[in-house]
Amino acid sequence: MKRIEITEKAAEIVRELKEEFGDLIFHQSGGCCDGSSPMIFQKDDMYLDESDVFLGIIENVPFYMNQDQYEYWKHTHLTIDITKGRGASFSLEIPLGVRFIIHSRLLTKKETDFFNIK
Repeated sequence: MKRIEITEKAAEIVRELKEEFGDLIFHQSGGCCDGSSPMIFQKDDMYLDESDVFLGIIENVPFYMNQDQYEYWKHTHLTIDITKGRGASFSLEIPLGVRFIIHSRLLTKKETDFFNIK
């Protein structure tokens, strides 16, 4: 069972970014505006600490979410997608004229039990 998945359109962008930048990392900080959107960075450009929760790997890229944001999203399954339009963040996809977005749904009882979410 997975907590997070990615659409094929978004996966294509990730593959393109990996080809250009190498190892990457997804992070969702929970800040205001674009800070609440998933962002992708070169692996060494993102500092993680104990306040970041690992949600899984998509397109061979680890995905982390800030713990405060996770508290709001912990009962959801997330799907990373892409949409046209420039965000106002430092995420690597921005110069391509697209930005990552999240579609969510509530976890099923079986998923909630599997992930041991209270």
